Amino acid sequence: MKSESENLNHAFIEFYEKLSSWELKIVKDKGVSLTLIHAVEILGAFGSMPMKELANKVGVTTGTLTVLVDNLTKAKLVERVPHGTDRRSILVKLTDQGTKLFQEHDALHLNLTKQLTAGFNEEEIQLLNKLMSRVNNAF
Repeated sequence: MKSESENLNHAFIEFYEKLSSWELKIVKDKGVSLTLIHAVEILGAFGSMPMKELANKVGVTTGTLTVLVDNLTKAKLVERVPHGTDRRSILVKLTDQGTKLFQEHDALHLNLTKQLTAGFNEEEIQLLNKLMSRVNNAF
């Protein structure tokens, strides 16, 4: 008999695999890479940020991020802008086209969330929200 930790581990893995497959299909249909869309999602959610901070949030090195931002710039999804108070720093900012892509992708995520929780009552959704926050904060 499996322990609750083992069952939860398998549930996390199964959810991750299903979500990853869904995400890959979505980005493939858009003609962009998963890393690219994650950078757009982060900038859409948190706003403009320095390259180093974006690299940390995406989970890549600053060298890898430079290539990614170059590709995002060529695709007219982001632009590099001077930092307002730190002349040494450059911010990465979504363009109007990047903001549109973020909003479209975010709407797909929201729709998926609504589908997945359609059978939940308000109390269950609040509990899931609280538990997911705790799991995310543990990272």
